[in-house]
Amino acid sequence: MMVLYSGTTCPFSQRCRFVLFEKGMDFEIRDVDLYNKPEDISIMNPYGQVPILVERDLILYESNIINEYIDERFPHPQLMPADPVMRARARLFLFNFERELFIHVQMLERRDHQKDSAKLMDKARLQIRDRLTQLTPIFMKNKYMLGDEFSMLDVAIAPLLWRLDHYGIEMPKTAAPLLRYAERIFSRPAYIEALTPSEKVMRR
Repeated sequence: MMVLYSGTTCPFSQRCRFVLFEKGMDFEIRDVDLYNKPEDISIMNPYGQVPILVERDLILYESNIINEYIDERFPHPQLMPADPVMRARARLFLFNFERELFIHVQMLERRDHQKDSAKLMDKARLQIRDRLTQLTPIFMKNKYMLGDEFSMLDVAIAPLLWRLDHYGIEMPKTAAPLLRYAERIFSRPAYIEALTPSEKVMRR
């Protein structure tokens, strides 16, 4: 059986929980206290971070790598496009999300507050708001990121959209199509099931 070591408030862990529930398979989730991580986390992941997926003698970390493995191992419902060209485009999108959105999420999630951290956090909020606003036109015609089909791109961005209030990010009125898209994701049964009690209280 697959075991996912997951942070109860970690947006990257939430991605993996979401995929596991979408697949409707047998798995175990082990909650990890992000403030007091057990020693074996650093043994399994040299970067000392969650999520970590363990299946027999396989140990994986990094949420997008874990999720692609789960998708290939249990292909129904398929979350990465079957077409090689579309799959390559999806991977490029995922890469861009990490570079342009989630690098700022990591800043907002940091616990070690430096002297200039307020300025840096404000800058991170603006960068996220502006990048999400740029994505908004996609949802004037698309139900999901790649069209009518729910995919790994929707999984990847969902934890950020869920945490907008929590991070203090106010979206402009022009972002209404993006926020409607977010509600479509949040209404999925697997999304609701995958939320931890700590995540449920992040939204007003």
